Amino acid sequence: MALPPFIDTHHHLWDLENNPYPWLTEGIDHFVGDYSIFRRTYLISHLHEDAAGLPLVKSVHVQAEWDHEADPVGETAWLQSVADSEGSRGMPHAIIGFADLSERGAPDLVARHAEHSNWRGIRHMLNWAEDPKWQFTDRNDLMTDSDWLRGYRSLADHGGSFDLQVWPWQLKDAADLANRVPEVPIVLDHTGMPRDWDDAGVEVWRDGMRALADTQNVSVKISALGMFSGEFSGDRIRQFVLDTIEIFGVDKCMFASNYPVDMLFSSYRAIWEAYDEVTADFSVEDREMLFRTNAEKYYRI
Repeated sequence: MALPPFIDTHHHLWDLENNPYPWLTEGIDHFVGDYSIFRRTYLISHLHEDAAGLPLVKSVHVQAEWDHEADPVGETAWLQSVADSEGSRGMPHAIIGFADLSERGAPDLVARHAEHSNWRGIRHMLNWAEDPKWQFTDRNDLMTDSDWLRGYRSLADHGGSFDLQVWPWQLKDAADLANRVPEVPIVLDHTGMPRDWDDAGVEVWRDGMRALADTQNVSVKISALGMFSGEFSGDRIRQFVLDTIEIFGVDKCMFASNYPVDMLFSSYRAIWEAYDEVTADFSVEDREMLFRTNAEKYYRI
């Protein structure tokens, strides 16, 4: 069965010569270890090169940690110019920007993002753990904080969605958020980030995924599974892919590359061939949903 036309629902671009990304230019203590392989400019032309020969038809760009001291709408404006440029093939068709939703000016910031035609939502990473190595934010209560919720609710004013990134032990709190503010669609990033692959860790992940799947306004991107396994192959990712589809339903799941970050673990082609391998026994209709039409629905592209 041939790889069907697909939408990459989670990738990044960065121009290190012209745009500010301190985590790439200055470096950080990244939990993946040495990430020097992708600390270089990665443009839409590079994505097209990596996808050469594959039926990539559309893409979704997720904020790439543009310098938070700079105006985050600058990243969205740049990406819109990329999408509008000759040779981009319209990519990225959807842009997920950044806003610190706890800031007083967050609703105005969201409104400014929304002025760009390909903007679709916000990602404000909420990963929190006791160990600072695993903290992407300095607070564990943002999903219930009144100031943050004010910014979060402003997404609905502009038809925006929220890309949710949390650890498995935060998924039940995320389900509460989804139920508390049902007017904001949520797309769960990176398969719920199953960090611990022992029996206990997988059970925590499954319990959280079930809680989130019980809501009415959450879909999920299956991606970044190499980040915690150290490799990205059909055999290695199979159970997490199948469990996610079983828990959420085939109509709420999408595939993504997380490129160029996931070049640490795999080539672009091998990622999509792994998804193809795992779903080879699925019906044509189910594969169309997983590879393309769900993405068109949830990202409005």
